[in-house]
Amino acid sequence: VQLQASGGGSVQIGSSLRLTCVGSGRSFSEYAMGWFRQAPGKEREFVAVIKRRGGSTFYSDSVKGRFTISRDLAKNMVFLQMDSLKPEDTAVYYCAADEKLHNIVIVNAEYGGQGTLVTVSS
Repeated sequence: VQLQASGGGSVQIGSSLRLTCVGSGRSFSEYAMGWFRQAPGKEREFVAVIKRRGGSTFYSDSVKGRFTISRDLAKNMVFLQMDSLKPEDTAVYYCAADEKLHNIVIVNAEYGGQGTLVTVSS
């Protein structure tokens, strides 16, 4: 079972990026899926989560209104559209999956994977 994130890059302030995460090895349709990030020298931080079957979404206060999470159940994918990027968004972004949404919020999900680096510069 694997979650692979992609789509990161180096951008300037105010730019947009769309991250993609593909799950393999099992179906995640009955799982909540989400994103967390880790900036250099900092703790992991919850970013966004979407309930199973594409239901409700929740965001950290730091990204609310700028980031949008969505998923494609058929393709076992979750996306993170990031707009109005700021330097403080610079981090490695990881996707995660868990039967319990709460575990993603507390950054303790059952499934995780390799991340993708996002760098925002002025």
